[in-house]
Amino acid sequence: MAITSAAFALILFMLTAAGAARVLPLHPLLESRGRENLMAKIYDTSKYGIFQVGNGLARTPQMGWNSWNYFACDIDEKLIRETADALISTGLSKLGYNYVNIDDCWSQPERDSNGQLVPDPKTFPSGIKALADYVHSKGLKLGIYSDAGAYTCQVRPGSLNHEYDDAKIFASWDVDYLKYDNCFNLGIDPEKRYPPMRDALNATGRTIFYSLCEWGVHDPAKWAGKVGNSWRTTDDINDSWISMTQTADLNDKWAAYAGPGGWNDPDMLEVGNGGMNYDEYRAHFSIWALMKSPLLIGCDVRNMSPETYEILTNEEVIAVNQDPLGVQGRKVYTYGPDNSYQVWAGPLSSHRLAVVLWNRASKPATISSRWTTLGLESSTSVLIRNLWKHEYVSTNSVGSFSARVAAHGCEMYIFTPSSVVNSAI
Repeated sequence: MAITSAAFALILFMLTAAGAARVLPLHPLLESRGRENLMAKIYDTSKYGIFQVGNGLARTPQMGWNSWNYFACDIDEKLIRETADALISTGLSKLGYNYVNIDDCWSQPERDSNGQLVPDPKTFPSGIKALADYVHSKGLKLGIYSDAGAYTCQVRPGSLNHEYDDAKIFASWDVDYLKYDNCFNLGIDPEKRYPPMRDALNATGRTIFYSLCEWGVHDPAKWAGKVGNSWRTTDDINDSWISMTQTADLNDKWAAYAGPGGWNDPDMLEVGNGGMNYDEYRAHFSIWALMKSPLLIGCDVRNMSPETYEILTNEEVIAVNQDPLGVQGRKVYTYGPDNSYQVWAGPLSSHRLAVVLWNRASKPATISSRWTTLGLESSTSVLIRNLWKHEYVSTNSVGSFSARVAAHGCEMYIFTPSSVVNSAI
């Protein structure tokens, strides 16, 4: 029986919706079936769930915007309000970009006479509470920044030894998210500095997303799951091909530790900031989505180019990132000059696989992947959809798949075994 592309899309929608109803989903292909499970070996999740902070947040990776990558310290309340407006007017908020996160430089250089943090009266004259009210009126959430040290990275007051006071004031301002940095840490181990803020946030009675920005110094994937909702696994990203690729490789190491409730964080998106070309930015967004990384926009959303908008609003790629199964995709095979022909993949709900063919060479190339590399049996027939072309490129691939990929570019796909499609008919 012939099936149209529209019918395929409807079937896959129903399969995904069915998977979304599961609270703690487990991919069926990861379960033991009385034999060696190739899928479970490739997509190891054995470290996930050992520790969980359990505040009910981060069932999927957080999405939103952060001020630092583009604006650094050049921020004020007008910018934050306009950014919230832009997330609405561009339709980004409907796609899940709901956090509006203020980074460093929002506060006065010193605490007040009562030891409290105070917003800078020149740049945030209305205060953070009024700003939160405005952001909330748009159906969005407000995030703020502090540091697990004596000072923030831009030498504003840090929260070390002020955790309960600061958490209480953040909650009184109706803040929804805290990014907690690692500067001026007095040489104290992060394992000691980060839990007190978790306890302080919990004590407020307000549910606040806790994002640890420890830079991967003490391998936070090993301990931060019981502390926060996400943890930086790397140093700061910058808007360059070299930084982006190195950051992806560093984050890949910790894939087994991520899952619903707690995510590896390779830092914010640089898409649209001008340091990479279209193909590089598309690869950046694809790999971050596959790795179940936070999708925090780092450009000026008030002034996006059509190319930037196209990348950030690709609903099919976003759906991979937000898939309820919550298994981090990873690098599964490399070959070619300097191992620059790469296959990255990760399981999705309803027996599907997300696959990225990434060409890190400086010339176009044909990149291939065998089924065994992906954890599929070689005889499996697969339906393949290209998420950037928004079309099915094969309805019956068996054994392997190849595609031509631009220099520094990628192609991203969803593989659905034909047996899954047929069972839904």
